Amino acid sequence: MKRFFSLFYFLILSVSVGWAQKAAGVGEAIRYIKLANTLRALDKPQDAINLLERALPAVRGQNRYWEAVACELLGLAHYENNNTEHAEYYLKIARSRYEKMRYVASAWGVNELIREISGKNLYAGIQFGASEVRLAIFKTRYESDFYEKDIKTKFEVPNVTFVADASNSLKAGQDALKICLDTINRYNIPNERIFIVFSNEMKEGLAKTPATRKRLYEQLSRTLPAGNLRIDTTLSVDREAELFTIGSIPRKVWSTTSSLYIGSDASTGGYFDPDKTFHPVETPVGINTLVNRIERKGTLSADAFKKESQRVVKAVADTALTRRFAAGNPGLQQRRTVGLGGEVAWALVTYLHPEKTGLTAVAISSDDVERFKRLVLDDYKALTHPDLKVITDPGLRSRAEQEIRTVRDQVGEKQLIAGALWLDAIMKAYSTPSAPKRFVFIRNSDIGWVTGKFLETISGEYESTIAKGALYTR
Repeated sequence: MKRFFSLFYFLILSVSVGWAQKAAGVGEAIRYIKLANTLRALDKPQDAINLLERALPAVRGQNRYWEAVACELLGLAHYENNNTEHAEYYLKIARSRYEKMRYVASAWGVNELIREISGKNLYAGIQFGASEVRLAIFKTRYESDFYEKDIKTKFEVPNVTFVADASNSLKAGQDALKICLDTINRYNIPNERIFIVFSNEMKEGLAKTPATRKRLYEQLSRTLPAGNLRIDTTLSVDREAELFTIGSIPRKVWSTTSSLYIGSDASTGGYFDPDKTFHPVETPVGINTLVNRIERKGTLSADAFKKESQRVVKAVADTALTRRFAAGNPGLQQRRTVGLGGEVAWALVTYLHPEKTGLTAVAISSDDVERFKRLVLDDYKALTHPDLKVITDPGLRSRAEQEIRTVRDQVGEKQLIAGALWLDAIMKAYSTPSAPKRFVFIRNSDIGWVTGKFLETISGEYESTIAKGALYTR
């Protein structure tokens, strides 16, 4: 190892002697460019910039391809050196050079880099639920085998009842859509990166009245600006699960990772096989479903609810989980990691691991679930008021306090009781003695479908670009 580093630094030293001079020719410039890329990997962007600036004059006008590569690497090195102005300048030159040579894949990729650096790579999702409209505006980057979301804004317009009649004309829904669109306009997001959907819950609610659904779609569509913006009314349970998986599990780990989202009315997820075919896994049981079953005969006291919930969840798990999640599904069992979403997993991480507030992915162990279940059943106050003294960073402590308040507001005691028992049952059904599973909570999983739509869109853009043989720009 010492010999390797000695040789490497000898190479650096021998090249640095000539760094004060421009590269003598194209051959030497190419060696400089290649070495500059290595220096970037070693977190030496300024050294890379110095070397590229001496290589560029030798290839400018002499070799268009290496001129484009040099400019691209200069743009990336300046970005790594926190100089976005110079980064954009050189990347735009690289994009232009690639376009002229009709290297459309390189041009498209550099164009995406420019959008990312300039802060324009945002996208937005509007989802119509049964009684609310939700908006999220954010961008995504790959992080630790999962996607990290930089959320610019996220909110819900509540109490929007979609009943089409002559007196109302769905004004509440139109007003909610206008609020969302006005917010999106402030971020200058192109229509191609705005996704509007009817949730599966809403779609199923309207399925019984096709005329109402048609009027609803027509009236909401009138609120949309002119262009190619459309409302997707085709979202099914399986499609939601597929989009959540695309937006939560990067392709790099599809062979080893499945997804699971524990929602209000269903628990859904699945996995992709090697030919990228999605295999959904779904059971029509969610947290609210369980609460309703537990209290089927009327509202129960806290103690009675705890007792009845253990009986009901066990009965449901024995019938609903074994068939879908156990060893009978070899593709699911082959994936040792489960990307987990939903309010129950969010509550567990927030209450038990407040020091991990803001982390994109947080591993959840069986011990975590046992502790969570015990506290939910035996000491709810202690669970929902965790000790934050271990968090020494004031900013992190403040974020943890806010997240704890949000979870307390959004997830009630009965939902947590049913949810903790259901999560425990699911984890045991997924795992076997010969194939234990690693469960990882994915933050902001409720907007995973938007990321899925976005990633599908840019993948389609790339394929369309290559097919057309032309640069895709906006």
